[in-house]
Amino acid sequence: MAGKDHATSDTPGAPGFAPTLDELQHWTGVIGRAQQLLLEYGARKAIQPAMPAMPDLSRLMAGTGPMHFGFDTDALIDAQADFWKDSLSLWQRFLNPATPAPAGHDEDRRFAAPQWRDHPLFDLIRQSYQLVSGHMLRSVEAVEGLSDKQREQLRFATRAFTEALSPSNFALTNPLALEKIAETRGESLLKGLEHLLADMERGQLTHSNRSAFQIGKDIAATPGKVIHETPLYQLIHYAPTTPDVAKIPLIIFPPWINRFYILDLNPKKSFVRWAVEQGLSVFMVSWKSADESLAGVTLDDYVAAQIDAIDTVRALLGVEAAHVVGYCVAGTTLAATLALLESRGEAARVATATFFTAQVDFSAAGDLSLFVDDTQLDMLANLSADKGYLDGRYMAVTFNLLRGRDLIWNYVVQNYLLGEDYPAFDLLHWNGDTTNLPAAWHQAYLRDFYRDNLLVRPGGIRVAETPIDIGKVKTPSYVQAGREDHIAPPESVWKITEHFAGEVRFVLAGSGHIAGVVNPPAAGKYQYWTSDEAAASLSDFAQQARETKGSWWPDWRGWILAHDGETVPAKSARIPGKGKRKAIEDAPGRYVTQP
Repeated sequence: MAGKDHATSDTPGAPGFAPTLDELQHWTGVIGRAQQLLLEYGARKAIQPAMPAMPDLSRLMAGTGPMHFGFDTDALIDAQADFWKDSLSLWQRFLNPATPAPAGHDEDRRFAAPQWRDHPLFDLIRQSYQLVSGHMLRSVEAVEGLSDKQREQLRFATRAFTEALSPSNFALTNPLALEKIAETRGESLLKGLEHLLADMERGQLTHSNRSAFQIGKDIAATPGKVIHETPLYQLIHYAPTTPDVAKIPLIIFPPWINRFYILDLNPKKSFVRWAVEQGLSVFMVSWKSADESLAGVTLDDYVAAQIDAIDTVRALLGVEAAHVVGYCVAGTTLAATLALLESRGEAARVATATFFTAQVDFSAAGDLSLFVDDTQLDMLANLSADKGYLDGRYMAVTFNLLRGRDLIWNYVVQNYLLGEDYPAFDLLHWNGDTTNLPAAWHQAYLRDFYRDNLLVRPGGIRVAETPIDIGKVKTPSYVQAGREDHIAPPESVWKITEHFAGEVRFVLAGSGHIAGVVNPPAAGKYQYWTSDEAAASLSDFAQQARETKGSWWPDWRGWILAHDGETVPAKSARIPGKGKRKAIEDAPGRYVTQP
């Protein structure tokens, strides 16, 4: 908007706007089309009372238990004085533009466009918001009588509140949205309304073009067969591409809160395809999205499923052991599986275990732990009481809230206010492909692991009536963490090294929970850190670690190779469907597409 003659602006509502008859007809038509969209949406909802509703953010954020607190009076007075001092400075800058602005806000990407600074009104709106939100966040420290967790909850809630109130999130206070409305003659407003109503009907914020990818064709497309199926999971065997393969097979357990194809996106990003090309016999578990039939599933069932998959592959290929990978929550379950096998004297069934951003000790679990207390657990129990499973969209909202500025409000601006077309981005497509969770198991996971941290207590968790102790796990383990992971913080993942009794190689990868894992060597992105010396803590590890540019995948492959150098011809049972386990259907199978 900078540089325009506002006295002759053609923006509706701007000073000097004198609409012609054609303009009046055009904008009347825009308003009429908007009203029609709203009427059509209302009509559809009236005849579809069973359509799912948008998960209620307030229900997820509200109710962190009773808080009895006061204020540090001196700190509060100081904070108020600072606020009024900064407010006075702001008005002085507004009245005298030559007055320099304070540093510290230029890196805020929400206000990166020059319009936020070039137009005096929007510059004032921006600076006022940054002033108020900054003081609100600092005022949390003046509250007395809070436990450490309650203070973290208050910080999180305050941050979420201030991010929601950003002027960039509202059309009338966002100069880019106003410009787009004028430039497109209202079409951006209509398209944004269409996006909003579609998301309300779908019950979920859309991040990418949902029609841009077809599972089994564009993503999850590595050739293979489903060779085993239970009510809880399907087992996929991928076709080899090398004449010889490693004798010990690889079985991947993806998170049961997401679709497995995060590890099999397009061919250039696919960990599965890369592992096959490295000469590994690769098997993947595809978990079923929960429905009423899985209402009673518990930890016992997931551990039994992992053992069943291991034994199925061992029997199929005639081998003694398998390499296994557990990603995120499946890695937590894998630790319990290893502990159970150890207690039974059957640990030799697993040659090595790899953990992608997985936690076993939840004492430093990060912001996700803020959602776990008695009030939140009761609320989640009520949400799933009538069906026996939790709608996966609630988990999606929770994960999005951890990075609300990037994963919620950024898309509110792009999709609704600016009416931009959705990008065709496979990672965002996967992120929006939610899965339902068995209610009993989800409650137990949050209660026993996140809240009570029972997995690290010897005998604190029982699996198949057997008390387990992860401190006795001797299976050689490769532990990968993401330096910027907001779901499984590296400090939390590191704690595996403090509990397992066997060989552990810890690798710290650049980026976060997804990009830190899905980082193919060909991309040449990020870096990773390793150390051959023992370290007492993550900070000690960081001080002595060696940085290597690019992907950590080759380091993992070398580590696997050191534990299995023998190869066999890629024939007979090494070909999907050619052994005793006949093909049920082509990969990626039915379970990955079921709601």
